Amino acid sequence: MKKSFSTKPLVAWLGVFCLLATALPASLMAQTPPSSQLFDFKRITQTADLSVATKGNFSIIALSVNRLHGLGKSHRFRIGYGLRLASAFGTETDYRTAPAKLTSGKQSIATLFSENIPANLDTIRFAKTQINSLNASISLEYAVTRKFSVGANIDAIGFSFGGSQTGTFISKGRTGLTGTAQPASPTSFNLLLIGDSDLGGLSSEYYVRYQATPKFSVRGGISFQFTEYTTTRRLRLDNDRFRSKDSMPMLALSYHF
Repeated sequence: MKKSFSTKPLVAWLGVFCLLATALPASLMAQTPPSSQLFDFKRITQTADLSVATKGNFSIIALSVNRLHGLGKSHRFRIGYGLRLASAFGTETDYRTAPAKLTSGKQSIATLFSENIPANLDTIRFAKTQINSLNASISLEYAVTRKFSVGANIDAIGFSFGGSQTGTFISKGRTGLTGTAQPASPTSFNLLLIGDSDLGGLSSEYYVRYQATPKFSVRGGISFQFTEYTTTRRLRLDNDRFRSKDSMPMLALSYHF
């Protein structure tokens, strides 16, 4: 017996998900698959997930466990939480001045609408980096059809750990420190505060999910990664925090249990 599903419009959904949904072929949304391929929209969905993202000189591998709660009668819209263990590593990576008060002179959400102050942006260049993080994450997902969903997740709070590295300091100001070797370690505390106000290492993903079987799905999309080092000494502008921002194509395999 075929199951029908609601076509009520989604209210208060994020604009990016709407764009992804409308980009799918109209015929995909209109047709109903054979009954043997139907999957229920569960009230609670739990997944164990392995994702890989890379842009060549910088990559991230992440293991996560997530629990999504369906809202409304159809359970199409899901909101949830999880834990993500990630390892980010790169070569010849530039880490730039991190604190929002230096990058733009603003704090919190205002950093999203502020221009950077180039004169304040110093750099530490590392030949290699490797930072691990364990963070609690929040997720949003919408089932477009019984096969396809669009979603996003972002780390909220946690901690980072890894070995210390020594990089070359490159300053925008007049200082005798330019060209010197500076030891640094991963910033230990991670906290989502919006934009450059964030602390430490945080991941986020924007994706399309394909439900291959009732137990397995694959996700493809874009991964955004913040990683951060704290130097052992304060450098120009009394700053000791330096951040790398990286966006990369991402592919993941999820097991539903």
